[in-house]
Amino acid sequence: MLNFTTDDIRPQDRFDHWCEVRGRHLFGVTIELDRARRDKFEGRFAAAAVGTATVSELRASSYRVSRTPSDIARVAGRSLCIGLQVRGPGWIGVGRAPPQRVREGDLLVNHSDLPYAGVPERSDGFDFRTLRIPLTHELLLGAEAEDLFATPLDRSLPVARPLMALFHALTTRPADIPDPHAEVAHIVRLALVSRGRLAPGLPESRAALRSGLLHAARGILARDLRQPGLSPGAVARELGISLRQVHVLFEPTGQSFARTLTAMRLADASRMLVAQPARSVTDIAYRCGFDSIATFYRAFRAAYGMTPNDAREKGRHTDR
Repeated sequence: MLNFTTDDIRPQDRFDHWCEVRGRHLFGVTIELDRARRDKFEGRFAAAAVGTATVSELRASSYRVSRTPSDIARVAGRSLCIGLQVRGPGWIGVGRAPPQRVREGDLLVNHSDLPYAGVPERSDGFDFRTLRIPLTHELLLGAEAEDLFATPLDRSLPVARPLMALFHALTTRPADIPDPHAEVAHIVRLALVSRGRLAPGLPESRAALRSGLLHAARGILARDLRQPGLSPGAVARELGISLRQVHVLFEPTGQSFARTLTAMRLADASRMLVAQPARSVTDIAYRCGFDSIATFYRAFRAAYGMTPNDAREKGRHTDR
């Protein structure tokens, strides 16, 4: 795990340090900022390994950034980069077409060793999350990736939702992923499908799509688990797949759709029992999506070996 912040550096030295030590030698980019704004510069960077990939989070004051041929020669990556513009829209140009607008929430896919130039749209800073994956012949499956210039993902593509869901899982919840190496391979294949470099009908492409759809389905469950009407049918409609496909997605996990949803609701209720001691158990059960108090008590005891009241009391003593 790598963490860095400019907080411990003198304000007048922060930008120069970020530009030279972090920008040129770590990120392999050229950074520019008007001199009048340099004394107020702030930046934070964190990176960690997930499978064969590196996940990084970059938060900083707004600046212009480019990856020039000399930057690439100095710090070659030979990697596929999948990046999310979390905050701070802007424009990106690759020198062969008009600059493209990058909106908040856009996912960009590109090869690390191609030039680009980015210009912020606002001056209130940005947050950019990146998944960098060293490329191998095994991952590429014969596809070409060295000419993938930075381009925002077309959100209307069928593969866009699964790709985004898998990206979020790898970059925000890596501890919940049983086999990160496999998921890293899946996201490479989905990214290549999104750029037309891999056929969606390949067995590896279909496996990657199933993985991405599973993460998308789990995301819907996490978002709507307190809704009593949440059902496989509702998930199928939102993802544009069949009801049978929804059930098939969960088969490799060893837990059905219903068991997965129940486990998530029980975890939500368990947290609420301790965090909101004034709220009744009945209220919590209904608030967490259960439509029967008897069902809630039975499921809670089966999962935790105690009643909800016992769990609340245990949590109260643990917090002391």
